Amino acid sequence: MSTFPDASGAGSVVDAPNLDFAGTTPYEDYVQADVLTHLQHLRSDDPGEMVFLVTTQVMELWFTVIVHEWETASRALREDRVPVAMDALKRSVRELEALNHSWRPLAQLTPGQFNAYRAALGEGSGFQSAMYRRMEFLLGEKSASMLVPHRGAPRVHAELEKALHEPSLYDEVLGLLARRGLPVPQEVLGRDLAQRYEPSPEVEAVWAGIYADADQNGELVRLGEALSDVAELVWRWRNDHLVATRRAMGAKTGTGGSAGVAWLEKRAQKNVFPELWTARSHV
Repeated sequence: MSTFPDASGAGSVVDAPNLDFAGTTPYEDYVQADVLTHLQHLRSDDPGEMVFLVTTQVMELWFTVIVHEWETASRALREDRVPVAMDALKRSVRELEALNHSWRPLAQLTPGQFNAYRAALGEGSGFQSAMYRRMEFLLGEKSASMLVPHRGAPRVHAELEKALHEPSLYDEVLGLLARRGLPVPQEVLGRDLAQRYEPSPEVEAVWAGIYADADQNGELVRLGEALSDVAELVWRWRNDHLVATRRAMGAKTGTGGSAGVAWLEKRAQKNVFPELWTARSHV
């Protein structure tokens, strides 16, 4: 372990870290910390706006890494590399836990505290987040209308349109099950990928059969449980969002003209990977 010099610069010459660089530090070159810590442009005089803005930016970074993990898992499943997919899913579970903890600085905002800088948001709203939309698309929550807010940003719009028409993470899972000889119906495998995934009784029966013979289907059971971990944390994310919003603004109309709490309540009632949950009643 290196010996850090004290305030006077004293310290072991052998153990002291290199402090003299021709340009920026290697740490800065890699992390871009100066860029990250100067992205906060406050629009009000309220001191609470800083934590709201930084927390939201942190959430966007977590969205980005989770999308990376789920896209990695999707590619691996397409190539029948289940261990690689499992590693990515397990990493995403830890990242989802960190994402969900991001609500803590905002979870107990009073209406007065939120109102102090709410006007600074203007028409801004979380549902406009392109990276969060890519997360939702990977979960099978597809909607072409959600591309509309991004028409003015060609690169972002193109990335979202591509994601809309690609298989979701769950589509890749079902493709794997079919290649393993399980009776996933063709109408599910060949569905319009740009549409929201709808539960299938036949897929539910496939999962029930997998779980009923865990000894024979150990790898698939472990995959199902990893997906269930993801689904549970997504559900918790939605509920934490709902509670934080309800606490800060009650039933008022949300920023950006959304229905606020009413819309979040509807979202919180939905499970992703639905047959993984309903199949448990039949095992």
